[in-house]
Amino acid sequence: MNARQRERIAPWVAVIVLVVAWEGIVRAFSVPEFLFPGPLATARALVDYAGPIAIHSWQTFWTTMAGFGIGVVVGLALGFIVGSSRFLYQACYPLLVGFNAIPKVAFVPILVVWFGIGSVPAILTAFLICFFPIVVNVATGLATLEPELEDVLRVLGAKRIDVLLKVGLPRSLPYFFASLKVAITLAFVGAVVSETVASNQGIGYLMMSAGSQMRMPLVFAGLVVISAMAMVMYEFFSFLEKRLTGWAHRGQR
Repeated sequence: MNARQRERIAPWVAVIVLVVAWEGIVRAFSVPEFLFPGPLATARALVDYAGPIAIHSWQTFWTTMAGFGIGVVVGLALGFIVGSSRFLYQACYPLLVGFNAIPKVAFVPILVVWFGIGSVPAILTAFLICFFPIVVNVATGLATLEPELEDVLRVLGAKRIDVLLKVGLPRSLPYFFASLKVAITLAFVGAVVSETVASNQGIGYLMMSAGSQMRMPLVFAGLVVISAMAMVMYEFFSFLEKRLTGWAHRGQR
């Protein structure tokens, strides 16, 4: 087995080891299901409640992707604006950091007052929590364009906008795709947090309802579903990154 094959099976081995250890601990200490269910109890809950889980999972997925899509558009546009000017970069970066430091769950009650209980607060919470890494990475990719390269392009007759669009943006693509992988996982966090507080649908609502009834296997089933959706989307953007920015990673194995 070569190194590449070992790298491919390593995550699966890690998952198997984790599941076996988890089930072993639960059985060894006779932990009740209503406190800490094992993998088998969680799997039974996934099967027994497959219908409701599927419905709530779809709700969480589309609200997350809606918020994530808004975050990509706003993050890319704002990152381009901030990164296109050193003055704007220095002026806006502290404001962005300060905004990102605010716990996004604090916005949920405000969003409920403005938009009511439902999908809109979940979408907006997902947006608020995921757009920051996109802005920062795109702005950083543009702001760190080598001065020597920019000087050469200016001598050749390129305008500032030409440098940004034809050199800066392509150079920022690795930063952009790296931010997408982080942002999509944060978007799921934002949507689920909002659903636990301000929704009557979604995995967050399902987990909160099940937890109040001490049906912990169903709660853990919800956690598994969220993790699975986040990992699938992460791998999707990782695939796009390798396909579209392979030139930035050549020589790496």
